[in-house]
Amino acid sequence: MDCNEARPLLDANADHELPAPEARRVQQHIESCDACRRESKNLRVLSDALRAAPYHRAPQSLRDRIGAGLPQLDEPVAERGPPVANVKFPPRERARRGWLDRWLDGWRSAQGGFGGPSAAGGSNGVLARGWLAALVVALGAVAAGVALNLHRPADVSPFADELVESHVRAQVSGRDIDVISTDRHTVKPWFNGRLDYSPPVEDLAASGFPLQGGRLDYLAHQRVAVLVYRYGKHVIDVYVYPQAGSGGTGRNTVGAAPATLGRDGYSIAHWNTEGMTWWAISDAAPDALSGLEAALKARLQSGSERTEGGS
Repeated sequence: MDCNEARPLLDANADHELPAPEARRVQQHIESCDACRRESKNLRVLSDALRAAPYHRAPQSLRDRIGAGLPQLDEPVAERGPPVANVKFPPRERARRGWLDRWLDGWRSAQGGFGGPSAAGGSNGVLARGWLAALVVALGAVAAGVALNLHRPADVSPFADELVESHVRAQVSGRDIDVISTDRHTVKPWFNGRLDYSPPVEDLAASGFPLQGGRLDYLAHQRVAVLVYRYGKHVIDVYVYPQAGSGGTGRNTVGAAPATLGRDGYSIAHWNTEGMTWWAISDAAPDALSGLEAALKARLQSGSERTEGGS
């Protein structure tokens, strides 16, 4: 990204309005460009000053003048437009309204009518039908919302956001790897004493996912191991920690999480194997994470750690 691309995005970046991938590109340019860094700093100072400025409420006299200038309603809303009976609706809508009218007439009879016997054909009946239609729509929206919430784990969304933030933070800071090595016998012992568990470490270069190293990170209120792989020009961070109920620490941050999902332009995959919970994130396509998962599971199931002395 050069100055011509970055300058129009500095305002949104200062207000934290950019998606994570775009914010990362802008931040990388700011760190390498003195002019854009000064401009970004000035924008942040201005934004902070505006937020700290006192708030002044408009005087009542101004509110009154604005209200007086608004057009006045000359007739009741219920009397505007043609009567409902004269409006021609499509067949499906006519059938729905016929059912609604029959239900409303039965309910109105049970309640003694709306405003007396003439209510069925008057404006009160129109208002009652409108009220009931609104009620039906509202109940349908509530039912749809409940159904969606039942089928989507409530705790996945914030965890996915934290996962993206951790991945982007590591890439932007330049501290994406604490121990740089393609040798699993160097990376795995590095975690000893830094965690209360021993993460499995495999080099998957033969499958197109060479190991780059590892780091410690803090995710969901816990220290976790992160294995860093590369796929072409893409970095893949793999977070690994003991699976709940596996005899380890039992820190399963997300229960019924989907196997794959996307967030802010990043692909995320989740699986459990060998008593560990694994979360992989990358800006590569989702099939890259599926390939890494398959290669890692095959490698672990072949017993490479056991055959090599568990180091």
